Amino acid sequence: MNTVTRLIAPVLCVLVGLFGVGAVHAQTSPAPASAVETKNSIQTIQASQINGAVVIRVTLAQPLEGQIGSFSVSNPARIAIDIPSTSNATGKTSQSVGEGDVRSINMVQVADRTRLVINLLRPLAYETKNEGNDLVITLSAATAKSPEATTTARFLEQKGGPDAHQIRDINFRRGKDGEGRVVIDLSDANTGIDIRQTGSTLVVEFLKTALPDRLRKNLDVTDFGTPVSNVTTTQTGSTVKMVVTPHGLWEHNAYQTETQFVLEIKPTQEDPRKLVQGTNRAVKYAGEKLSLTFQNVDVRSVLQVISDFTNFNIITSDSVTGNLTLRLKDVPWDQALDIILQAKGLDMRKNGNVIWIAPREELASREKLEFEAKNTITDLEPLRTETFQINYHSAKTIYDSVLKDKDKTILSKRGSVIADERTNKLIVTDTPAHLDDIRRMLGEIDIPSRQVIIESQIVEAEDSFQKNIGAKFGISQNKTIGTGGSYSVGGSVAETTYQTPYTGTTGATYKTATEPDLNSDVLNWANSAAAISGNTAGQVGLTLLTAGGTAMINLELSALQADGRARVVSRPRVMTADQVEAVIEQGTEIPYQTATSSGATSISFRKANLSLKVKPQITPDGRVMMHLDVNKDTPSSTVSTSAGIAIDTKHVQSDVLVDNGGTVIIGGIFQQTNTRYIYKIPFFGDLPLIGVFFRNTTQSDDKTELMIFITPKIVADQAALR
Repeated sequence: MNTVTRLIAPVLCVLVGLFGVGAVHAQTSPAPASAVETKNSIQTIQASQINGAVVIRVTLAQPLEGQIGSFSVSNPARIAIDIPSTSNATGKTSQSVGEGDVRSINMVQVADRTRLVINLLRPLAYETKNEGNDLVITLSAATAKSPEATTTARFLEQKGGPDAHQIRDINFRRGKDGEGRVVIDLSDANTGIDIRQTGSTLVVEFLKTALPDRLRKNLDVTDFGTPVSNVTTTQTGSTVKMVVTPHGLWEHNAYQTETQFVLEIKPTQEDPRKLVQGTNRAVKYAGEKLSLTFQNVDVRSVLQVISDFTNFNIITSDSVTGNLTLRLKDVPWDQALDIILQAKGLDMRKNGNVIWIAPREELASREKLEFEAKNTITDLEPLRTETFQINYHSAKTIYDSVLKDKDKTILSKRGSVIADERTNKLIVTDTPAHLDDIRRMLGEIDIPSRQVIIESQIVEAEDSFQKNIGAKFGISQNKTIGTGGSYSVGGSVAETTYQTPYTGTTGATYKTATEPDLNSDVLNWANSAAAISGNTAGQVGLTLLTAGGTAMINLELSALQADGRARVVSRPRVMTADQVEAVIEQGTEIPYQTATSSGATSISFRKANLSLKVKPQITPDGRVMMHLDVNKDTPSSTVSTSAGIAIDTKHVQSDVLVDNGGTVIIGGIFQQTNTRYIYKIPFFGDLPLIGVFFRNTTQSDDKTELMIFITPKIVADQAALR
């Protein structure tokens, strides 16, 4: 009988601690005093409220010997206290209290101890002390930290908005990773929203919001294949209440953009080694909080208490021994278990709801033996041969890069592979488990390559301006000197022979007013405007003669202005596969002569091309990373076939990350040349007013600009470039 009682004792304690009186009272009764040997007994239990604290006084037959054990539960709020070597002599298993936040007390005798389970309305802090034959338990909310039963988030209602809001539409969508998105279209962005997790459901409340009748319904979204099964929306007063029912392991987040509110529920994978599933990875311990107080107690008993609290099946190795003293308050139970294991040099392995606890060395040794046994089985397991058809890659390439080196592949040491280039197949011989691994690997890498169109635009713009201004000026005085001649101020006028119209003879004559000569012979200071690109400057001339035609003043003004604008646009375009380099070019190959040291000559060629070389890589988020090399070469105005060639080159090389369909400028070169030249006769050219006739001016302003635009576009098929 004693053996049976000891075996069922932990189970009864769990039922009392977690389910209260109702679950235990119907199935248990006080153990007879003769069934166990106890040194002490509980006579009476009294409760009173003093200064806001509830004091429970447990009167024993004699002073308590040994240390009590205790732990607390936050939800439902309960405190369990184990009194050692004590029986229940009150004749009842429960007692109503009704003081403060204390509802009742359950008493269960198990083996040689009695557990008091104090049922609370909310979590309270507690202290125990011995006063003679009395055990005094003081419960107070002064230092209690009431953990939130639900996780709450709130989108606050903004000031300045309307007093009433409305939900316009409710939609449900499935994300690419299997997450469920509840999309709510609001009438304005100032709606107040409360989000809280209650049990296994999410409750979203829209404050001061109206819901149209057509949206008051239950959405069954099971067919979408997300963690969400139902979305129910109702109107409660001035609040719209939405209840989202997920299943399995999940986590949620919410965000709002303008008038669109999105609640996203993501599935999470179960970690077989993690004690609490479905929690944030950044939180190491997320179990329900408990408090433990033990003095010099067997470590197996502490593990039994945690097993009672968590409903996990805990198996302890025979080598787990020793005692433990600890005092923990409001600690997550998975952290408490971790502390106990570290304190005693233990480790655990979890499989489902079973936890195996043993010394670290024992677990490591056992796992080592398991691995060695698996390796032995692999060495003895029969081999199979399977043929894999490669569709989108070269079988030889996969063999050389993935399967050739057996020390770095997923093949076993007995496995072998043959690449058949004619049929583009891999013939693999290995164990069934390794064949499955190869099949999964090929399913991930043997997929069609995505295509990318890269459009580039090279823009060259030129803006030129040039202005030339000049003048000619001369003064001549002609007199007869002997056989004829003349002189001029500022320079000589060449002797000229003319046929006079009235004598019919040939000889040196004077220039007359009826025959003015505006040629350069009498324009002694020649500072005319220079030509531009072969175009002669415009001229305006003036000659002043004396009455006898013996003296003249010649003036000539010249000016030329040129404005030029040019724009050259080149658009190379190419399509290539993901992570495959593509080149497109257009231009000329210029021949030139080269000579060797022996004197032999040969003809070589040099390219002057417009080329685009690009290697795109599609990122997981749908953008394009590109390694670009853009060239625009043109032959120089002077090309020598003997000494080489001069090439005017424009070259850009860069690595850029661009959104799909976006445009980026990867290069820009701006050049401006501003020149001004003045050619003048010293002293005379600096004179005010008339100095303009003794100088000419050349002014130019040239601007050139080069810009390169790149636009990548991801295509979904092998469509032709058009």
